[in-house]
Amino acid sequence: MAEPGDRVKAMTNDGSFEGILMPGSNNSVFIKLDSGYNIGIDSKKISSLKVLGRGMKKKDEVKQVKKKNNLPSIAILHTGGTIASKVDYRTGGVSAGYSAEEFLEMFPGLSEIANIETKAVLNIMSEDICFADYVKLANAIEEFSGKCDGIIIGHGTDTLSYTSAALAFMFEKINIPVILVGSQRSSDRGSSDSAMNVQSAARFIASSDFAGIAICMHSSSNDDQCAIFSPLKTRKMHTSRRDAFKAINDTPIALVDSFGKMDFIKKDYSRKSNEKTILKPGFEKDVCLLKTHPNMSQDIFDFCTKRYKAIVIEGTGLGHAPVNISNNQKNYEALKSYIKKGGIVAVTSQCIYGRVHPSVYSNLRRLSEIGCIFCEDMLPETAFIKAAWLLGNYKPAEAAGLLAANLRGEITERSLYEKDFLEYSYKN
Repeated sequence: MAEPGDRVKAMTNDGSFEGILMPGSNNSVFIKLDSGYNIGIDSKKISSLKVLGRGMKKKDEVKQVKKKNNLPSIAILHTGGTIASKVDYRTGGVSAGYSAEEFLEMFPGLSEIANIETKAVLNIMSEDICFADYVKLANAIEEFSGKCDGIIIGHGTDTLSYTSAALAFMFEKINIPVILVGSQRSSDRGSSDSAMNVQSAARFIASSDFAGIAICMHSSSNDDQCAIFSPLKTRKMHTSRRDAFKAINDTPIALVDSFGKMDFIKKDYSRKSNEKTILKPGFEKDVCLLKTHPNMSQDIFDFCTKRYKAIVIEGTGLGHAPVNISNNQKNYEALKSYIKKGGIVAVTSQCIYGRVHPSVYSNLRRLSEIGCIFCEDMLPETAFIKAAWLLGNYKPAEAAGLLAANLRGEITERSLYEKDFLEYSYKN
């Protein structure tokens, strides 16, 4: 009799299905296919269920995976999150599969794309990540960069774009691809996006000449294509959809379909070279991201200007902040005094699409005149990471001078007609 965890083959009128038997109900049989996805079959439609192999007991050792000489090598660095998690079908518990052998059991298609080695760098929920964790991850990337053809980083989706921005700024130069991958649905769910995201990232590494930091996630809600996104102009735009990540004021770098076909949208991407890796890992922790809103208390501005070395304002529209009428004049004076004493104030927009501008309205000119730095079309979270990184590696005056400079592609130099970006986002 088949038990959960056994490898089985189910015969039906619609064909045969082979994989790992999962816990089911009296009326259905659930099988995890080799693709990583699950299928549920009505028990009445199954003519036979053959056991091909018994599931391993906990004491059993995972088989070692033999490396293939004709395949590239990819290092998988784990930081935590659902993408490395797997279900123990005997107990129903969830555990992390951090070894190469365990990871290939979860994503068997990877073994045909590359030779895999793994390392657990962090084991943390993405919302708990700190700047010090970015440095640990960067050090692990630097360690593996001379030993493999590319790196995949498994990461929780909620702050994945913050981490991608941090890595993009820290690595002034890196000559291999480093792709961050997340999963909106856990790998034990039939609707999971984890298998396709990981395998698409691996195919992209194995088949392209791209070098640098990027993100790989579903480009649509279908399981037919993933997008390779910029590490600095990408945002999680939905809490649960598989295609939650979108390019903002930008297009994806490339598209990778489920068969491995690649289509580069950008032509000016960074390519592999023999140049030495350059890592600047400093971060200043005393930086804040301040979202403006109606009825904003002066106490908030007072606290931020006394507590932090840099403030990134997420303003409204073109960069507006509550500093104009008499009730808010003290906010303006607080910022003016703060900047005069050496504090840095960056201005971004809550609008996501478009860019801020210091000259369209008189109240924006007032902010510019006291030294607020308008950050073009930079995302607020990217500006936050950039300000912290700049102050961790440069003197304050140098950091302020570089804040609105386009260092890694965080600023689109020229705003194209928004239709080009918005249609892509809505279409996908």
